[in-house]
Amino acid sequence: MSLDDNNNLNNKQTYWIKIPFLDKFLIKILLNYREFFFKVFEDNIPYTKDVKVLDIGTTGSITEQDNIFIKKFRYKKNLTCLSNQNLDDLKSIYPEVKFILSDGRNVELDDNSFEIVHSNATIEHVGTSEDQINFLKECVRVSKKYVFLQTPNKFFPIEFHTKIPLLHFLPDFIFRKILKVIGMNYYSDIKNLNLLSQKDLLNFLKILKINDFKIIKCKLLFFTSNLILIIKK
Repeated sequence: MSLDDNNNLNNKQTYWIKIPFLDKFLIKILLNYREFFFKVFEDNIPYTKDVKVLDIGTTGSITEQDNIFIKKFRYKKNLTCLSNQNLDDLKSIYPEVKFILSDGRNVELDDNSFEIVHSNATIEHVGTSEDQINFLKECVRVSKKYVFLQTPNKFFPIEFHTKIPLLHFLPDFIFRKILKVIGMNYYSDIKNLNLLSQKDLLNFLKILKINDFKIIKCKLLFFTSNLILIIKK
């Protein structure tokens, strides 16, 4: 999510450019991958019906491929979702879930408030590297036991938000200038899209002095399409 854009508070963002002839195919891939991400969560994060879980970066969209975590998480009364978006539709669908309107870079919650903090495809939308470090720091601060964070890999050949291949491999200022030229102003702004590589994640972890973690690489067509970071406190 872009946590700086106050205009997004009343929107339901899916954060990609719509191309009708590609969307059906890409949505199927996205749905399968998000179900896979949940399986990775289940396989790696132990929890019971009494464990409190915070999802940071919940989208207000209610499409089939969005909010897979909420749909599949079994103990909804112990789930809290934090977002800068309007989540009224979700509130009506999941009355047991708690919802908080807040900024993921400055979560107004106590240390160790939740045993588990989960975040899916959000850190790439929170701004600069400094903003991303603050976001990760907040995830760790609020978590008592585990952080589970998933983000697209910067070096996958296709950038799934714009659906343009290879352009994001160019130097960052050139990439953003071209996006502006072709009318993708939203994604040309670093506060709305700032892709991360494994090297970037490792650098963030080093800065924050986090040592107990693992990174899982998710593959698509022999390339790493997504990175899952699991931190144990």
